[in-house]
Amino acid sequence: MNVCLLLAAGSSSRMNKGEGTTCKLLLPYKGTTFFQHAIDEARQLEDTALLVVTGCYHALLKGMLIPQQIDFIQNESWQQGMGTSIQKGMIHVLQHFPAAESVIIIVADQPHLSIALLNTLLDTKQQTGKGIVASVYNESTGTPVLFGQPYFQQLALLTGQSGAKKLVQQYSDDVATVPFALGAVDIDTPEDYERISK
Repeated sequence: MNVCLLLAAGSSSRMNKGEGTTCKLLLPYKGTTFFQHAIDEARQLEDTALLVVTGCYHALLKGMLIPQQIDFIQNESWQQGMGTSIQKGMIHVLQHFPAAESVIIIVADQPHLSIALLNTLLDTKQQTGKGIVASVYNESTGTPVLFGQPYFQQLALLTGQSGAKKLVQQYSDDVATVPFALGAVDIDTPEDYERISK
């Protein structure tokens, strides 16, 4: 089995620009929200558990997750950076999903995330035997990114602003890549949202 780890702990600070409390993940998108879109795509993966890490908007997102019976955990240290969310998620994976072969880390503010891409990550791991499979856009690697079981312990040690990218760079010989040009599109600012809404 595998685990899909959805990171949803941030404060949407660039969307709010210091004003208001808009959770960008809940903005309307294609008849749903960015948050629900990511959930819907991830839940189509076969033999894969979905785990959501919440943070700033924990109470708000929790209310959406409970009716769907989706596993979630709260990162109370979310302000310290993405590394803390990965750490929290991976500790949960090690404790509750010890048989997991891979973890796919995804974020909800990439509107072009798709089940096809997630399956391609898994297929590429099988075909290449590599322990890490990363998406490539803007001539760089990023999310979604898959890590095989040998990397779980190191992911669980991440802290602060250090995301999983440092492991991708550190173990470059064990990395396969999948093109995801539209991964460059994410929703950080009101201008980003305006463009994707057109």
